[in-house]
Order: sequence, then structure tokens, then C-alpha cells
Amino acid sequence: EFFSKKSDCSLFLFGSHNKKRPNNLIIGRMFDYHVLDMIELGIEKFVSLKDVKNSKCPEGTKPMLIFAGDMFDVNEEYRRLKSLLIDFFRGPSVPSIRLAGLEYVLHFTAVDGKIYMRSYKVLLKKSGCKIPRIELEEMGPSLDLVMRRTHLASDDLYKLSLKQPKALKPKKKKNISHDVFGTTYGRIHMQKQDLGKLQTRKMKGLKKRPAEKSAEDGGVSPKKSKSA
Repeated sequence: EFFSKKSDCSLFLFGSHNKKRPNNLIIGRMFDYHVLDMIELGIEKFVSLKDVKNSKCPEGTKPMLIFAGDMFDVNEEYRRLKSLLIDFFRGPSVPSIRLAGLEYVLHFTAVDGKIYMRSYKVLLKKSGCKIPRIELEEMGPSLDLVMRRTHLASDDLYKLSLKQPKALKPKKKKNISHDVFGTTYGRIHMQKQDLGKLQTRKMKGLKKRPAEKSAEDGGVSPKKSKSA
């Protein structure tokens, strides 16, 4: 909690190894600089990124997360672990995505009391139509995990941590719309204007002659008397 407050971090991951708990991995998250959820996992099998001789994704690629297994929906501990893994790997929120950027998959499978983590690279192959054919190629790392000890927050504290502040909620803006290309359009409400009184650019060619002015007035203007 001290280092979380000092570094302003809400997630932490700690690895350790001893005789009692070998190959130990502790993953957790904080709320208000206090431990909210903490889960201890044991690594039974590990394959590093270098051991898999395939092409890799660029660093910083946003992954797609897939969770398989009924335990992630039935068991409360696995449900919290799923939420914790989503917080860890989801990355920054983006307003839009492109098809070529969907190239990294993290797959978590819960079966027989174990959790299998696999990493895949998405390959877009030609299919003869507009939609490409998708293939998954394992690129590592991969882990076989088993859940050991858990420290979960109470239901009331967990609901409180999910509450979103009012300042972060998006405000609805009136008279603003967007088209399919992302262009922003704004509607302005104005009073009815008299175009006859609209001030335009003054040009000598558009000036009215004295005869035209007198014709509009409906009479002939008297000639000026010359002074003797």
C-alpha cells in the first residue's frame, strides 16, 4: 500500500520462489490506496517468448482477451480473477480500431482446476472475398497456472470500487452530430434575418447613380441653383 500510494499505481504483480510455494505469482489491484483483490497463482509450466520460433507482434499492441470455461462465470474467485486479468491486459481505451491492428490474442482457459494462458498472433489470409480468412499462430509466452490463495474484497466494497465519479461521466452535448467519417457537425439556432439589410462589401460598380436613387424615391430631385 505504501508503494502504491508513492507511485500512484492501482495494479501490482509480484513473483517469488521458495521451498513452500515454488514459482509463485501474486496479482492484485488497489482501491483508494488499499488492497482490493489479491490472488496467488502457482506456475506449473512456462514457455518463454524466445522458445517459440515464430513471428511476434510489435511492442505495445492492444490484445484481444478471450476467456473459455464455465468457472469464469460460476465461481466467484474465478470471476474476480477474470476481472483482474481484464484490468491488467486491456490497455488504454481507444475510440476506434482498424482491422489490421487486431493481431494479438490472449486466451485464458479454466478447466480441471487449472488456468491455461496462451498467446497467439492473428494472421489474415486471402479468402477470395472481402472478409479475410483468420488463422491463429502461437507466439508465446504460455503458462499453466493453478490458483492457490485469494484475498477478495467484500461485496459492498467491490460495488463501491465500481462506482464511477460524476466528473468522469460523459456529458451529452446538444445540437452536435457525427457522420460515418467522423466529421463533427454543429447546429446553430439564429433569428430570421432580413437579407435586404445585409451589409455586403462596397464596390464602385454596385453604387447607384443619382437618377436611380431619384427613381426609387418616386420623384425628380430639384436641380441645384448655381450661385451667381
